[in-house]
Amino acid sequence: MKRREFITLLGGAAAAWPRAARTQQPPMPVVGFLNGQSPDNSAHFVEAFRQGLKQTGYVEGRNVAIEYRWAEGQVGRLPELAADLVRRQVAVIAATGGGPPPFVAKAATTTIPIVFNSAGDPVRLGLVTSLNRPGGNLTGISWFSAEIATKRLALLNELVPTARVVTLLVSRDDPEAGWQPADAQEAARVLGRRLIVLSASTTSEIEAAFAGLVQQGAGALVLSSGAFFLNRRDQIIALAARHALPAIYPTREFAVAGGLMSYGNDVPDSYRRNGVYVGRILKGDRPGDLPIDQSTKFELVINLKTAKALGLQIPDKLLALADEVIE
Repeated sequence: MKRREFITLLGGAAAAWPRAARTQQPPMPVVGFLNGQSPDNSAHFVEAFRQGLKQTGYVEGRNVAIEYRWAEGQVGRLPELAADLVRRQVAVIAATGGGPPPFVAKAATTTIPIVFNSAGDPVRLGLVTSLNRPGGNLTGISWFSAEIATKRLALLNELVPTARVVTLLVSRDDPEAGWQPADAQEAARVLGRRLIVLSASTTSEIEAAFAGLVQQGAGALVLSSGAFFLNRRDQIIALAARHALPAIYPTREFAVAGGLMSYGNDVPDSYRRNGVYVGRILKGDRPGDLPIDQSTKFELVINLKTAKALGLQIPDKLLALADEVIE
């Protein structure tokens, strides 16, 4: 090969190097999505989570991948699912759905960042040491369900003022089950009501709880939050209808499915905010430096059809407060 041809060839190759380097994209980050519920009733939550990611520039399948792990309402499956995400070395774990997932994720890894959705005070629950600077590898979105349970009791009292005995049904798998009843008991005392606290963690125990509260003369029901109850909302709503029991539920999904009334956090919005935090961590923020995002968006939903079936007249005051009225 002549010297001039060799120099020309070398120059052409050198010119191509930058182009080749530009085509080598960094590996796509993988987010682990850990949830205690079922994908069948969580599509709107997943969509909200994706919206949060998109707000920070991440689109599933384009520049981020998501590994979904669903416990299908079986809490005992969560440790195995979390361990699998850790083995896959995902970039971030979104521990969603409240209740056990944040604790299971925390037990599974001290190095992979975790963004949780929590229904209670994460400091009181022992998830983090501070709301402003969580420290470690956890941060997340929280709504304080103990205070919300008290508000639900007050709303139910407005609707059924003659119910002298009220039942609070909690899930034993909910980390807040230990002290939520104490807060509700105090609220019931102020309202002059007697509160019966029952718990359930299986389908048969839900049946038994309804039989027990009817036997004890309960005139109304407050259902606590949790993936376990959400996955069994059709059963719970049917039992409340069978016993003609006015009930207030933790999320709008219950009211939409035929429950009388719901008051609680805007759950899709908490998933969206979870996605935003995951995106920020993918961009380099440290979870321990991101303050706990305290949810302040709540909604009251009333189902007028169910109220009519129960022979209840919804007070104008409640209708005025409602964010949504289902005809």
